[in-house]
Parts: sequence; structure tokens; C-alpha cells
Amino acid sequence: MSKRQSAKYKLDRRMGENIWGRPKSPVNKRDYGPGQHGQRRKGKLSDFGLQLRAKQKLKGHYGDISEKQFRRTYDEAVRRRGDTPDILIGLLESRLDAVVYRSKFVPTVFAARQFVNHGHIKVNGSRVNIPSYRCKPGDVIEVREKSKQLTIVLESVQLAERDVPEYLDADHSKMAATYVRMPSLHEVPYAVQMEPNLVVEFYSR
Repeated sequence: MSKRQSAKYKLDRRMGENIWGRPKSPVNKRDYGPGQHGQRRKGKLSDFGLQLRAKQKLKGHYGDISEKQFRRTYDEAVRRRGDTPDILIGLLESRLDAVVYRSKFVPTVFAARQFVNHGHIKVNGSRVNIPSYRCKPGDVIEVREKSKQLTIVLESVQLAERDVPEYLDADHSKMAATYVRMPSLHEVPYAVQMEPNLVVEFYSR
């Protein structure tokens, strides 16, 4: 399991964007970086700087997963036939914690990782506690019976700040969702613009 070493909302402020579109993001009040040098005027980023920023933003959106896990996902995207940036996004969205988050079973991607780790999720009837587990089209992801009445679940499905995307078929009355297909970039409801093409350029140097 990868461990997040920094406060999650520092990611928002470091990027200067509300990465998850959350109402309580500190970027809504302070649109400069954290720390004593956060308010210094920012110079124009180099091509490398833009590529690095794009990678940090995309990696951060999925719970700031480890560099090792992210690079492994990128390497798999390169091996597959097709458009590498689109495939990279599809592979990231097929992570079990991402599916749990997009299905609105929990309010944040960080909560999704913890929810999966604690054994609250079943895939095709079997309990899975690995957040990076790769879902396949047709997989049924559901909240365990004992966990369906947890406050975090009941409150999350009522959140109006985001909708379940079309590549998932969610039934909140049963607390279950079917992973219909691997999505492309334009289908993923990111709160900010993601640039996976720059991520590919970063690793291709």
C-alpha cells in the first residue's frame, strides 16, 4: 500500500487549482502555494516544468499514489496498442479505489483508498482490499452488506457536487456499480484540465 506523506490539500495549493472540485479546498481562499515562499511571483515554467506539473497533478488526483505505482501504470499504457495518453487515463480510472470514488460510495479518493483497505468492498462477490486492483469491464463492485449503512456511504451518495460518469452503472439503492468500460479522457469528470500528453512527454525524455 502506498502511503501519502503530505497533507492532501497542500496538493491543491501547490498546483494552484482545486484538483478535486471540493467546496472546502483552501485554493478557494488562498490561490497561492503553501509555505513561507508561497506568495512569491511565479516565473514562466519551462517545458520540463510544465510536464512535471502535469504529472504531479494527475498523480495527485488519484490520491497522490506512489511514483513507482504511477510509472508502472504508464509503462503498461505504453505497451498497449492505441493512444497512450487515453490508455493511461483509462488504466488509472480502472483502479478499484477510483471506481469506488467515481461511484460516489465515498466523498474523496483518499476515503476510497481507506474504504477498500478496510475490506468494505466486494468485486464480483469476493472481498478485495487492494486499492490498485484493476477492474475489468463487466465487474460488479459493491459495498459489503455490513457497511451499507455507514454514515460516510449514506452521506456520499447524496452529494450534489459530482455525478456518476457514464462508464459506470451505479445503483445506490443496492450500493453496487458495474464497471461498463474503460473510459477515454473526455469522459472522465475531472474538476480541472488534465494533460496526460504532457505526462507521456515527461517520461519519454
